[in-house]
Amino acid sequence: MGLLSRPTNTRKMVASLVPVAQMIVDILHAKSGKTLTSLSLSQDATVIDVKKAYKKIRGKSLKDDQKLKDIGLSKDGQLYFKDLGPQVGWTTVFLTEYAGPLVIYLCFYARPAIIYGVVDEPKAEVVNIACGCWTFHYAKRLLETMFVHRFSHTTMPILNIFKNSIYYWGFAAFVAYFINHPLYTPPAFGDAQVYGGLAGFVLCELGNFSVHIALRNLRPPGTKERRIPFPTSNPLTGLFSLVSCPNYTYEFGSWLSFSIMTQSLPALVFTIAGFYQMAVWARGKHRNYVKEFKNYPRRRMPILPFLL
Repeated sequence: MGLLSRPTNTRKMVASLVPVAQMIVDILHAKSGKTLTSLSLSQDATVIDVKKAYKKIRGKSLKDDQKLKDIGLSKDGQLYFKDLGPQVGWTTVFLTEYAGPLVIYLCFYARPAIIYGVVDEPKAEVVNIACGCWTFHYAKRLLETMFVHRFSHTTMPILNIFKNSIYYWGFAAFVAYFINHPLYTPPAFGDAQVYGGLAGFVLCELGNFSVHIALRNLRPPGTKERRIPFPTSNPLTGLFSLVSCPNYTYEFGSWLSFSIMTQSLPALVFTIAGFYQMAVWARGKHRNYVKEFKNYPRRRMPILPFLL
């Protein structure tokens, strides 16, 4: 559930101000047929113009800690209630979407005979290392969800738990099937490629954890205060000088290193898909930082230093 602020606007008030070549458009609720508001629009307006005008009339969602005087309600006013539908806690969503990939991958690794049939060949060393990396990553995510992360919002739409789980669980099965397959071929450049990729993976995982700790310490317990993140005494947080979301930068680096280490195309597809989504999130967070803080460092990029 949520609250929206918006100015009072009736059809009668709008009609009295309508100039020539304009029209009144009623916006109705799809199920109840109830009139939500009336818009004054040009006859040449497009559908996107209608959407923008309606969004402007509706106002914006209000945060739980906003004061009434800060949203223009110094005297009498109106707040509009919006039902956001069934919700579920962020912690529940993250625990579900991260536990699945851990269990699924371990099933492919520990019980290959069930999936591939009789397996006589011993596993290549890189397969064991890959399983260790995958287990470490998702165990880390589960522990961070329980003990490190502080969420700005307590809930999200319940549909997200299914959507996110399909993404993570599906990719876990896709990657695990090929890396643990009896016909899997180790990397072309041998130990140099395997251990080079492993080193990159470990470094990026430590960097990601360091950034999460820095972000946690940035917000005092029990508050929703927002501050500009800067590098700390931990050198792995130095990426804050170049990007707004170094946790995503390190996350991308981890899976790129994993893909190189295993020389796995499915792992690379997972990496690219993850990078695309993280880039979208990073750009959104970067825009919010720039908008909220007038002194925000202008040379920072959202996720990739000097590029994106």
